[in-house]
Amino acid sequence: MENSKKNDDGDSIEGQVEICRDYAAEHPYLHLADTYVDNGWTGTNTDRPEFQRLLKDIQGGRIKALVIKDFSRFSRDYIEAGNLLENIFPAMGVRFISVVDRYDSFETKDDT
Repeated sequence: MENSKKNDDGDSIEGQVEICRDYAAEHPYLHLADTYVDNGWTGTNTDRPEFQRLLKDIQGGRIKALVIKDFSRFSRDYIEAGNLLENIFPAMGVRFISVVDRYDSFETKDDT
């Protein structure tokens, strides 16, 4: 997530985290393992410290589901994001949920 220093409709870092925490709280099969916040980094760069830590935690099996506010908070490198969402995460059994976009990779298997 990146900080726009706004506090309107979940655009601030705190608002984005709250949206994700609320979603997880409403879905008891999800358990919060950690939050990953790249404050001050552009979403066009996937070499962000927290993004890389997230990927390592996924590779290590610590993360089985990823909840984000919306797709733009994950990555604006659409080629890399597409590869992760369509190839890497499904192969690893990682569920990807975008709250605002109402996208859940487990519910839209062949509907991307």
